[in-house]
Amino acid sequence: MTMSEKYKRFEAADYLKSLDDVATYLEIALQESDEDPTAVPRALGVIARSQNMSELARRVGMSRDGLYKALSAEGNPTWSTILKVTNALGLRFELHSVA
Repeated sequence: MTMSEKYKRFEAADYLKSLDDVATYLEIALQESDEDPTAVPRALGVIARSQNMSELARRVGMSRDGLYKALSAEGNPTWSTILKVTNALGLRFELHSVA
């Protein structure tokens, strides 16, 4: 690498182009959540940044800043907020028997 080369910081939100991308990203976060309880809220924050945050906040019924804070690394969103965000994104959680 030469001194003139610059690298853009990786931002997962830049790669979430479709609803299928978003759903897959959230499924991975769910799988990681047994080891990391912040995985789903953090993933929703990335997903929200890939969308129009202001419009998503309006659909969720929160301020843009409130939604951004709830889904930040320091946020601690309620289950209700997580469900509202996923519903506003056009997604829903489903449970399936694993036995």
